[in-house]
Amino acid sequence: MPNIRARLLAVLVVLCGLCGFLTVAGSPTAGAATLPDSLSFDGTALTVSGGRGPHTNGPAGGLRADKHTRANKQPAKKARPVASVADAKKSATALRALGGGNSVRFLLSWAYAEPVRGQVDTTYLAAATAQMGAFLDAGIRVYPDFHQDLYSRYLFNSGSWYTGDGAPAWAVALGGYPAESCGICFLWGQNITNNGAVKAAQYDFWHNNHGLQDFFLATAQKTMAYLKANLTTEQFNGVLGFDPYNEPYAGTYDSGQNSRTWERDLLWPFYVKFRARMDAAGWTDKPAFVEPNLFWNGNVSKEEGGLLDAGTLGSRYVFNTHFYDQKAISGVLMWGNAEDGQYVTDFGTVRDRASAAGTTAIVSEFGHPLNGTTAGKAPTVVKAMYQALDSRVKGAGWWTTPAASGPVLSGSQWQWDIYSGRHHELMNGNADKVLTTGDAWNDEDMSAVRLDDSGTATLRQDARLLDRIYPSATSGTTVAFTYEDRSRDGSTTLTWNPVPSSLPNTKQLVGSGQYGLLVWRSNGGTAPTDLHLPASFPTATTTVVSDLGTVYAPPAYTTTTKIAAAAEPGGTGSRRLLLSAPDSGTVHYALVANGATAPSATLLAAARTELTAWVTQKVG
Repeated sequence: MPNIRARLLAVLVVLCGLCGFLTVAGSPTAGAATLPDSLSFDGTALTVSGGRGPHTNGPAGGLRADKHTRANKQPAKKARPVASVADAKKSATALRALGGGNSVRFLLSWAYAEPVRGQVDTTYLAAATAQMGAFLDAGIRVYPDFHQDLYSRYLFNSGSWYTGDGAPAWAVALGGYPAESCGICFLWGQNITNNGAVKAAQYDFWHNNHGLQDFFLATAQKTMAYLKANLTTEQFNGVLGFDPYNEPYAGTYDSGQNSRTWERDLLWPFYVKFRARMDAAGWTDKPAFVEPNLFWNGNVSKEEGGLLDAGTLGSRYVFNTHFYDQKAISGVLMWGNAEDGQYVTDFGTVRDRASAAGTTAIVSEFGHPLNGTTAGKAPTVVKAMYQALDSRVKGAGWWTTPAASGPVLSGSQWQWDIYSGRHHELMNGNADKVLTTGDAWNDEDMSAVRLDDSGTATLRQDARLLDRIYPSATSGTTVAFTYEDRSRDGSTTLTWNPVPSSLPNTKQLVGSGQYGLLVWRSNGGTAPTDLHLPASFPTATTTVVSDLGTVYAPPAYTTTTKIAAAAEPGGTGSRRLLLSAPDSGTVHYALVANGATAPSATLLAAARTELTAWVTQKVG
């Protein structure tokens, strides 16, 4: 079967670090900033404030992540993201050092959390908490997710073509569902709309038949209380919030009901109940990452929704959605590769919906298959998705209209599985169906990482694409941002946002290298703006041109250094650029380039003059 996560047409496809904006509530907490390489402004607790999202330093900021990891769904790993705490440390270090990520969507399993009705398995929770702690100790922010696909593995038998995860066996037994059958289904996601057992089980959950939703909410509260009690204060400060339910869908609509009224009458009340459980478990200051109907933001299968009737979400919720290019994955509806600006409209819709709801947004799943008939599209599709996270203006128009960029979106790419291609998974418990290739999950193969024969983590995608400059903390409000990664599609360099010839000195400075450009308006915060520096930007050969000054090989950070480099917290060797501008209401900019040779003082000054005039003209 094709290695694709596609739910197409009447079938369907659904396909995310948070570069939205969360702010710190108050001063650094006691015991904060004790991770290796932390600075005084690191390690504080996070909240959503003023419609802006998760943040590290006190300014507005964000996360870029890879979801970790599909192994959570597999009995062979006992529904834990990795097999051991040692592997969690290995995975976290690789995510920081190779992928440039600063957060993970950490999958949890209802089936393993509550294997016996009414009884929470603390052994499972302890193992998951220890692995979560390994990521947090590496400076990786975490937002847990009670994950499900096709409702439950226990709807499927040993001879099934597909499998699921989520609800425990006892929950399935309560429903007395028909034998699962997807009919003529070529893609596993078709089960969502074609499989009678899956549809009936989802329907029961959303209607709280047999008390299913009540059991789930009780287990969620106990899980959150356990995490709070068993993570250290600093670790818990690094927990962003909670994703209550992956890819919700009605199963079957009631007579007269549609996707919008289902969200209003069933999905949103569930989120309100989950939010109350978060409060009861001591998660009051952390948002719920709530997802709309999974068909809401598809580019083929699409239904009205987006929590339109939930009112103002505010600081207690983050608008959380997924996006996969159904057309590209189909191999039929989009024949060629993705192009410059391919997804700026789709991701612009996410920005607009979050803004209208008074909160921030995250695209908590995005990506493309790395194996199968459409895998050749992955370099351009994923580049275009990162581009759309960075700005709602495509490269060809960015230098002309940068102020239309909108907020930088946070995102978690699916997925980050160090065991890629090395699994040993009995599909639905069948010893005659041992899955070893790809993600070992319904023929998917989307992991950006794998272990080589020596056990070393290595990327399966271009590092120039994955390890990117992005603003993880902006001291104020982001006005515009772009990053030209110059990633490769085979031997072809993809340059979608070249510096225009109208800025000849800046163009000469950048040359054929990578560059990022951030424009922001200060807010009087004392903490610096924080940009992740990819491994392709060695400190010794990084150039910064800013209204704050010009620097080649930025010096180490001090409280009086306006442009400086520093290690990112966690001791993984990853680095950041810190830009200090403690004024208020001033527009600042910083161009960061990785040319191999030291530019002359004359060229730096000329580029600064150009960029200052450009910012004045385009931003004001």
